[in-house]
Amino acid sequence: MANTKTKKEEGIDILENPDMLAGKAEEFFNNQRNKTLVFSIGGLIALAIVAFFGYKYYITGQNDEAQQEMFQAVFYFEADSLGKALNGDGINYGFLDIIDNYGGTDAANLSNFYVGATYLKMGNPDNAINYLESFSSSDYLVQARAYSLVGDAQMELEDYSAAASAYDQAASYKPNKEYSPIYLLKLAVAQENLGKYSDAAAAYDQIIEDYPNSSLVQEAKKHKARLLGLAAE
Repeated sequence: MANTKTKKEEGIDILENPDMLAGKAEEFFNNQRNKTLVFSIGGLIALAIVAFFGYKYYITGQNDEAQQEMFQAVFYFEADSLGKALNGDGINYGFLDIIDNYGGTDAANLSNFYVGATYLKMGNPDNAINYLESFSSSDYLVQARAYSLVGDAQMELEDYSAAASAYDQAASYKPNKEYSPIYLLKLAVAQENLGKYSDAAAAYDQIIEDYPNSSLVQEAKKHKARLLGLAAE
């Protein structure tokens, strides 16, 4: 009697019948070409797993070492010894050394933030922006601060549009009552420099409405009233 089952029905039979499934598997592995293919793929997967964990172990060790090296650079930064913070003191690494020697580590990433902040203190806003934009963090305080520092650098360059965009990023990144009002205040100043009085007033209004307990509320109310008057002229 002829087999009238469709390919789909045969497939369902294989899935539901363990003996048929085992038979098909044995048939597949008895084919030398298939066997070679399976073991080749398996070898590649095993190699990838070993490489992944090997890299993870290496980068963890590198990060621990970099964080120890970073301690003195942070000390110099906080003491306003900016040249030593960047380039080291001849014995200890500076932030630029950590970026060069420990690429891919959390310490190198954080060093980008410090280098950007250092260049901003030194009056070099272009370099500050380059390093700050290379920094990335899921920490709501540090990442928002980085956006704000980019805004500060753009203000120094008198690129008020770019500054406003950076301050908006800072204020919008995981909003919080401690720092978001400060970034909104800076946003309003940048918008006013652009002649966008209504937008600046809206930033002040956001402080008033969203952060009523902020110490900046009274200042925001004063500037909002002033700007609405300017916008009406």
